[in-house]
Amino acid sequence: MSHPAGRVLGMLELLQSHHRLTGAQLAGRLGVDERTVRRYAATLVDLGIPVTATRGRYGGYRLRPGYKLPPLMLTDDEAVAVLLGLVAAERLGLGTEEPATATASAKINRVLPAELAERLAAVQEHLGFTLRRTDPAVRPATGTLLALAEATRERRRVTLAYRSWAGDESRREVDPWGLVFHAGRWYLTGHDHLRGELRTFRLDRIDTVAVGSTGFTVPDGFDAVAHVSRALAAVPYAHSVEVLLETDLVTARRRIPPSVAELTVVRDGVLLRGRAENLDGMAQLLAGLGWPFTVLAPDALRTAVRAYAGRLAGWAERTVL
Repeated sequence: MSHPAGRVLGMLELLQSHHRLTGAQLAGRLGVDERTVRRYAATLVDLGIPVTATRGRYGGYRLRPGYKLPPLMLTDDEAVAVLLGLVAAERLGLGTEEPATATASAKINRVLPAELAERLAAVQEHLGFTLRRTDPAVRPATGTLLALAEATRERRRVTLAYRSWAGDESRREVDPWGLVFHAGRWYLTGHDHLRGELRTFRLDRIDTVAVGSTGFTVPDGFDAVAHVSRALAAVPYAHSVEVLLETDLVTARRRIPPSVAELTVVRDGVLLRGRAENLDGMAQLLAGLGWPFTVLAPDALRTAVRAYAGRLAGWAERTVL
């Protein structure tokens, strides 16, 4: 709750759940001094919320007896947008630690009119997805995401306790240049002072984050999404692939995700460079594009394409008995 607006709302939450709190108690829970607490109280009063303060041994801050915040008011369109956003976040893995999306959805449903809540429940119960549900284990901790977002915005170096894919633990000093969500996972990209180069880190492998005071500068024109896509496409697999596609770059990019391969304009079309764990899968991808292509490497990919073409030809001859 580092943003001032968040602390003001936090103070309101505390006052709603307690009969009375002293300035010292509020300051301790909000992580500020008592002078700031007085300023927050004045802000709440300016917003029309009846906060009263009394001096003396038994003094403190309280809400006017009987005062309750009005219920959350959403139009039908707004309620649908919020709840579908929560459903999508849960399915795509865009959320953080469980069960945050479920509890948020439950809270919103409790304050909706009964008829609207029932209709939205029907949508949620019968909504299907073509995307596979992400593994909850790859979701980052809420505190990790918020700390890295703050450090990225304020250009402050962070210290990470990081676990590699093999489980090796290390301590990293990183200048966070950007956050990227891709294919159900969160990534941080930035300058890693341990390796002395630009690196990409999965947020679910970060155990702790400490935001420091050292500043840094991000290079002009740096594209975090493009860098993470290239980095993931370059992850070592069993086969390095090069294929010349007879199409233009704009059309190729519409069909081939940057995480699958790097695309470059050449004289005779577009050069696809990537890595594949399974050449049969690459053969299916190339066949599905519908463009003429030339396999440059490896020769084994030619064999895989021929085998796939043979299977297609065989399936084409099938008839219903």
